[in-house]
Amino acid sequence: MKFGKRTLITLAGVGLLGGLFVRNASTQSHARPTIATDADFRQAMKELSNWGRWGEKDELGAANLITPAKRKQALALAKDGTTISLAHDVIQESAVDAPTILERTVINVSPSVALDRYQYTGSYHGVIHSHLDAVDCHIMSDGKGYNGVSMDEIKAAGGCPRGNINALKDGIVTRGILFDATRLPGKATSQGWLEPGTAIHREDLEALEKIEHVRVSAGDVILLYTGRWKRRAALGPWPNTTGFAGYHADVAYFLKERGVSFIGGDGPNDVSPSGLPQSVGLGLHQLALVAMGVSIFDNLDFERVAEQARRMNRYEFLFMAAPLRIEKGMGSPLNPLAIF
Repeated sequence: MKFGKRTLITLAGVGLLGGLFVRNASTQSHARPTIATDADFRQAMKELSNWGRWGEKDELGAANLITPAKRKQALALAKDGTTISLAHDVIQESAVDAPTILERTVINVSPSVALDRYQYTGSYHGVIHSHLDAVDCHIMSDGKGYNGVSMDEIKAAGGCPRGNINALKDGIVTRGILFDATRLPGKATSQGWLEPGTAIHREDLEALEKIEHVRVSAGDVILLYTGRWKRRAALGPWPNTTGFAGYHADVAYFLKERGVSFIGGDGPNDVSPSGLPQSVGLGLHQLALVAMGVSIFDNLDFERVAEQARRMNRYEFLFMAAPLRIEKGMGSPLNPLAIF
């Protein structure tokens, strides 16, 4: 078959357009998933699920990725022996952001002994007390927690039947990475904090890896500094309805890709308002705890560790934490440590 010059030019143009189309289609097919709709969220819950990965009765979730070798590597990060608490002082006075407080009551003072009693007026869960969520039971999606523990099982057991906080009674010893979100261009105020509602996306975490010269690996704990407590100290408490800076739900893809074992923040972790449909609720809490078995440290305090990390220009450290031994418990107040 013979072609004229004009025909050949036309065919070449078609080929060029075809090649562009194929390359564009290929680029689109490899586009990173987003979470903007309820359908996106539901798809992510399925795609990122770790159910059954470590067995049907697994109680540790992504904590399984903290191997003895990982702990040994983490221990080597304690080079100069500096220890810093990562918890905030337990709130004992009611405030607009503290509907639940710790009541500390002196019950006896004598020449030989003084005794007091600690009692929360409500749950330590929420947006004010430093605590660790149990991998099962505390957060559920469609009536089920991680690995399929159902609300009916919880009711029947009078607590969390498996995957409760006591599964971590031997403690958490691994590498911690502080992501200082105030170092991201355009995110922080001149006072040094992120305003409520400021979202940190997975691309932001990748940018912080480059800024801080770290790379997240399997078994790590990642901790997000937004300056929440600095803002509270400067401006006073604010209503929870105002919101908090924090992780966007799409960070879940980063967690799964890198094999993160635990996440934490100086607020309730999920950015609020999230910008997602109301039907999604706490998107990252569900994706992390329910789908992936990644437990969450809420309301930690990173002011001092952020200062130390900046001073040393070192954002990785030995991380250690141990919850209270509470059988069937759905979480625990605690005082994690960063050791440089």
